[in-house]
This record gives sequence, structure tokens and C-alpha cells, in this order.
Amino acid sequence: MGGASIWHWVVVGVVVMLLFGRGKLSELMGDAAKGIKAFKKGMSDDDAQATADASAAAAGSGKTIDHTPAQPAGAAQSTTSKAG
Repeated sequence: MGGASIWHWVVVGVVVMLLFGRGKLSELMGDAAKGIKAFKKGMSDDDAQATADASAAAAGSGKTIDHTPAQPAGAAQSTTSKAG
């Protein structure tokens, strides 16, 4: 009781084949394989992009970075004038 023998799996397999048919099951597996391939390609594209970005940064793009803080809006006109 509770143990699944080989005959249980055979019956489950036959029921699945009857419900989905050979064509549907092979299409489903083909679509799953295409999805996995697309995922792997996307991951390798991300790795290639990260490698390209890192090599461009290491080579030095000749750009200088300005480390001065930006002034808040209206800070240039913050002179106080006393009307008198």
C-alpha cells in the first residue's frame, strides 16, 4: 500500500499518451526544449555584454568623471536681498 510499482507507471504513461497523443506530447517537449535554448542564449548574451562592458572600462574610454556635487535647483539664485 502506497508503493508505486513499475505497472503503476506504465498505466500512468498509457493514460498520458491517450490524453495528449504522440503528436501533442512531442510538440510540448519541443516547445520546452526551444524555451530552454532561448533561456541559455539570453544568459550567454548577458555574460557577453558584461564582459564587453568590463573590457571597455578596463581599456579606458578617455572620459573623465566630474566628482563635484550637483547644485540643487534654484541654488544659484539663492542670494538674499533685503528690501529696505
